[in-house]
Amino acid sequence: MAESPPYELYAIRYATAMRSRAECFVGSEPNEGAVRMDYFVWVARNGSHTVVIDTGFDALAARRRGRQLLCEPSAGLRLLGVDSAQVEHVVITHLHYDHAGNLAHFPRARFHLQEREMAFATGRYMAQPFFAHAYDVECVLSMVRLVYGAQVQFHDGDAEIVPGISVHHIGGHTLGLQVVRVHTRIGWIVLASDAAHYLANMTTGRPFPIVADVMQMTAGWERMKVLASRPQYIVPGHDPLVMERYCEPEPSLRGVAVRLDAEPKEQSDGKPRA
Repeated sequence: MAESPPYELYAIRYATAMRSRAECFVGSEPNEGAVRMDYFVWVARNGSHTVVIDTGFDALAARRRGRQLLCEPSAGLRLLGVDSAQVEHVVITHLHYDHAGNLAHFPRARFHLQEREMAFATGRYMAQPFFAHAYDVECVLSMVRLVYGAQVQFHDGDAEIVPGISVHHIGGHTLGLQVVRVHTRIGWIVLASDAAHYLANMTTGRPFPIVADVMQMTAGWERMKVLASRPQYIVPGHDPLVMERYCEPEPSLRGVAVRLDAEPKEQSDGKPRA
């Protein structure tokens, strides 16, 4: 990969919900209680490039699926000085409704997607409710329209998006899930997205129950440890620990956004917080 100035890296918490542990960890009993699930979009920027990772869902999807929308993802980006209408690169880690809505808010963007994810989201498995439930037909159709508009860059495996930012096919949760590796001032950070919803999915060896290939999922945990400069630099995709382990870039953004290109505060157990 070409050398590049390090990126600032942020997580924006745009929604939240309470889920049972059985919905988040294979092997949990329904009576084990609830855990908070946070929903994030991410942005990496330096003097040359601004790259948005995932685009979240909107108020309609929040009502339909019983999620609490804290702010529209594009509004969260504006709080960090990022205008979605001007963004040139958007990585979509996979096409589930909570990662691939709001595509029209990025009219100038080139969208980066694994070709296997498009094949999965439009192929035979979507006839099965187990696989289709986490997809939104309109989101998938929006991506198809962007393909016809020549705004989608398909990738087959690992690829550099811009110098210092790359995608890596992991699979598991969906057949085309990709993670994002970002060069920062502290080293290489891996945005796991749904390769690890919670840190505890990895540390306890209990996969998230929505999974297309559980062997790919568990192998992905090991792959991310190789991609990151330190295992502690793997950022889980839905874990409320993210808001605890990192600091907000300024006081006004407390509870909304945190800066990830800093050493995380260590947690003793890796357990998700309710």
